[in-house]
Amino acid sequence: MAAVTQAPAPPAPAAPRQKPPRKRGRLTPYWLLLPGILWLVVFFALPMIYQASTSVQTGSLEEGYKVTWHFVTYWDALSEYWPQFVRSVLYAASATILCLLLGYPLAYLLAFRAGRWRNLLLVLVIAPFFTSFLIRTLAWKTILADGGPLVGALNALHVLDVTSWLGWTSGDRVLATPLAVVCGLTYNFLPFMILPLYTSLERIDPRLHEAAGDLYAKPVTTFRKVTFPLSMPGVVSGTLLTFIPAAGDYVNADLLGSTDTRMVGNVIQTQFLRILDYPTAAALSFILMAAILAMVTVYIRRSGTEDLV
Repeated sequence: MAAVTQAPAPPAPAAPRQKPPRKRGRLTPYWLLLPGILWLVVFFALPMIYQASTSVQTGSLEEGYKVTWHFVTYWDALSEYWPQFVRSVLYAASATILCLLLGYPLAYLLAFRAGRWRNLLLVLVIAPFFTSFLIRTLAWKTILADGGPLVGALNALHVLDVTSWLGWTSGDRVLATPLAVVCGLTYNFLPFMILPLYTSLERIDPRLHEAAGDLYAKPVTTFRKVTFPLSMPGVVSGTLLTFIPAAGDYVNADLLGSTDTRMVGNVIQTQFLRILDYPTAAALSFILMAAILAMVTVYIRRSGTEDLV
């Protein structure tokens, strides 16, 4: 019998060649970033460059200003207005601490105890934003008015005697004192503290609290060892969102304070709009920005949350 030869198997089809990704596809992320980049360049970078050039100019409003690289303006501005810088940091830090002390319990309540009332309480937290910042500040002039119920109660409890001894109030009145300015800052920026704290606390798994209780940890120990460390990102974010705008604020010091409670924001506003000394105002702005940036950098590194930068 003749041997049967097996026909050779047909060659396997060649794998289709993959087309190289289109160049347009590789550039898509950059095109998506372009609007944001243009926004930052036009409304942030260019104004910063313009203000930087203004701070080293000399001249007058009548003769015009020219860039002469007069860096002495920075030293003159700092040496003359350093009390306002110190006062701004002190007021902003005091308001930030008060916001943290008042906001943390409320954020804790929203995250763990609010239940079906959570949405309503969140609306009440952000409700002040539906009113003008100026109107909210002016309302505090009525709340802290001389002879009002609040000031009368503080006088009856002799609280103003203690605050007057500390230099935060003047006699039996609160308006036009550092305490009034700090109260205004605390009220206006309190939501900026509560919301980041609430977001951070809400992410904590409640089972961690149950596990701490199963290990016979007291509520105080659970808060100190579990809750507060896990909420540190919210604490850092809230303190930054409160301290930074409070340090540059001038509305509260202008409406609730006096000439003895002026902050650096009031000086910058006066230099820009009244005295029309643009180089000094620009130099003060850059000094304030540099000081806040340095303090924030140190604070973030000390708190161990460098990923927030």
